[in-house]
Amino acid sequence: MEEKKLTIITGTVGQDSHTIGVSLLSRFLRENGFNVVELKGLTPPEDFIKAAKETDAVAILVSSLYGMGEMDLAGFKDKCIEAGLKDVLLYVGGYLKVGRHDWKEDEERFKRLGFDRVYPPEVELDQVLEDLKEDLKKKGKL
Repeated sequence: MEEKKLTIITGTVGQDSHTIGVSLLSRFLRENGFNVVELKGLTPPEDFIKAAKETDAVAILVSSLYGMGEMDLAGFKDKCIEAGLKDVLLYVGGYLKVGRHDWKEDEERFKRLGFDRVYPPEVELDQVLEDLKEDLKKKGKL
């Protein structure tokens, strides 16, 4: 009997249409044994939650490259909890704010918003995969 693949939701949030990075990430995750539901670009935050709930996803990986990530994702963790997804892993990456700023401050800000991992736009895909596997093992999913 074949083992069921864990489902990951990916996409680009809000009014952001930059999808190349999330498409590469989605393909990479599929090649590494995950079932990936890729929502593409211009995706409202609620669509990530709906897809995660419908597919019993273990993680939501959100991309934002247009600098409005904080606005788009305010209250996202709370909405996940309300939807019964309190244990879903939340990752975000990209240019999360407009203009020059300190990356460590951005990382801390998004962790306070409830994200488990926060990545700069130049993150290596291998790092995301390694972190995902580590976090899923901690949750007893792998």
